[in-house]
Amino acid sequence: MLFLVGALLVLGVILGAVAHVPVPVSVAAGLAIALWLALFAARERLSGHRAGRPDHRQGGL
Repeated sequence: MLFLVGALLVLGVILGAVAHVPVPVSVAAGLAIALWLALFAARERLSGHRAGRPDHRQGGL
């Protein structure tokens, strides 16, 4: 519950900051974040990591 309150507080601060900057700056920041997340997802998919799952190819349990 405390994590949820903290996350909402951070979200409110970020949205408050976005409300005071010009629209093109907000769009550019949003695109930069989207690109960063897409690159991260692609890297994770290509690396073959499976979070929380044992790797059966290496004899894991």
